[in-house]
Amino acid sequence: MGEVRNCPKCNELFNYNGIREICSKCAAAEEDMYEVVYRFLRKRENRAATIERIIEVTGVEERLLHLWVRKGRLQPALFPNLGYPCDSCGKLTTSGKLCMSCQQNLKGDLRKIEAAKEFRASVQKQDKGTYLSDKKTNK
Repeated sequence: MGEVRNCPKCNELFNYNGIREICSKCAAAEEDMYEVVYRFLRKRENRAATIERIIEVTGVEERLLHLWVRKGRLQPALFPNLGYPCDSCGKLTTSGKLCMSCQQNLKGDLRKIEAAKEFRASVQKQDKGTYLSDKKTNK
């Protein structure tokens, strides 16, 4: 059974079922906005519209555009200027949580950490070997 919550948009009570974070009335309004945006973008001359242009013409919230792209409802393959902010730097991306630049930075950092671990392991191994050979010569 769901729990009763206040809709964050209109503050009305609704039965939260774990699927939608807003009430059905606000969800229907968002769906109507999606239809307006999709109709706008389907026109050949609007397919390359920027996020700013889409907001200006349709009046949709930027947050909703980002959500629809993230969920795959608006596909950047069809509408090349669409995306959503990278969780790290805020630059627009079309897949995952991080843009390509942040992914490369993260991979580089991970490679450095792995190299440092390998270096520490080899130093420790050398130190143990030196310690054991010193111990044998002192006997």
